[in-house]
Amino acid sequence: MEIEDVKISRKKPIYPVGTGLNKYLRMYQRDAKLPLAYSELLNFSETVPVMDKYGNDTFWETPLYPPHLQDQLYDALRVVYAKLKASGNTRIVEHKIIDRIEYCAFGNTKPFRVRIINRLNDVYDYFYIKQADASRIYGLELEEILSPNQVNYLVDRDTLVEEHIVGIPGDVFSKFGIHNPEYNQTRIAKEFVKFNERCIISLLGDMRAYNFVMQITPDFDDFQFRIRAIDFDQQFYEGNPKVYMPQYFKENFPYVKLAMEHLNEKTVLQYQQEECSSIVHRVRSERHRIKDLRDASKLQELSTPENIKRLREGYGAFYNNEAYLDCKSMTDIVELNVKNVIRQVKL
Repeated sequence: MEIEDVKISRKKPIYPVGTGLNKYLRMYQRDAKLPLAYSELLNFSETVPVMDKYGNDTFWETPLYPPHLQDQLYDALRVVYAKLKASGNTRIVEHKIIDRIEYCAFGNTKPFRVRIINRLNDVYDYFYIKQADASRIYGLELEEILSPNQVNYLVDRDTLVEEHIVGIPGDVFSKFGIHNPEYNQTRIAKEFVKFNERCIISLLGDMRAYNFVMQITPDFDDFQFRIRAIDFDQQFYEGNPKVYMPQYFKENFPYVKLAMEHLNEKTVLQYQQEECSSIVHRVRSERHRIKDLRDASKLQELSTPENIKRLREGYGAFYNNEAYLDCKSMTDIVELNVKNVIRQVKL
C-alpha cells in the first residue's frame, strides 16, 4: 500500500438542500421543526480557545453570549435534544442542563458541539448543530444504507442536528491503543481494510485518522473493532479518486503498516469480498430507499463538472471499466460502484 499527502479542497462550498432531497427527508422522517436555527448560535460576542488536558489547541472555541440570549439558547437546545433522542418528548430533558457550547470554525460546516448533562447523576452526552449541507446529508444517508452503522440526525431548512458518535478518535488510537498487547492486531487490520472498501464504494472522502473513531467491544474471548466515520463534509465532492481511499493518507500509516504486517494479498481480498457481500445484503433490503435517494439527487448540485469528469475517469482507470465514462454525476458513480459490487458477489 502506498502512502502520500493527498490534497483536499479546504474551501468546499455548502450545497443548499434541494426540493428533491427535502421531499426525501420528509418521507424518511429526517425533517423536523426545530426551536432554533444554526444562524442563531452565531450571535456570540467573542470566543475563548478550548485546550485539551495537555494544553494543546483543540481547534474548538467556547462562544460567549449575553446572559439573556444564553438562557434562551440553552432552553431551545434542550428541546432540540429531545427531538433528536425522543421524537420531541421533553420529559427526557426535565433533569438535563446544557453544560457548554463549543464552536469549530475549522470545519466546512462550522459546527457547534453541545454538551448536555443529567444533573441527577452527572451522565453527559454531546450533539452537534451544523449548517445543512446537501452533500453531507447524502453522506449520512449512504452511511445508514451501505454501512453496518446507524446514524441519527434531523434537518430543518438550513440547520442540521447530528447525534454524537462514540469512539476513540482514530489518531489517538493509532498512538496509544493500536499496539495494546490485549488487542488482536489482525482484527484491527481487517477492520481497516473493510472500512477502506466502504469508503471507496460510497465515495466518502478525507477519512484521515482524526475523521473517524475506533469502537471497541469486548467479546467473550477477544475484542471486536469497528471503524466509524464521524465527518461527512467531503462526501463525493473531490475529483481525485485517492481522496476516497483511506489507505493513501499519511495520517493513516499506522493502520496501513498493521495491515502490511499481519495480512497478505489473499486475506485482504477475502476481507474486501466479505465487505462487498455485506453491502449487497444491505442494498437488497434497502432497495426502495436507495431508489428514493437516487431520485432525490437528480436535480441536486453536489460537486463541480470538473470534479465529476476527473473522478469518473479516475474510477474508470482504477476499475479498468469504461462504463464510468458515461456517469453524469457523483451519484451515478456511486450507483455504478454498487452495481459492480452486486455483479462481483454474484460471480
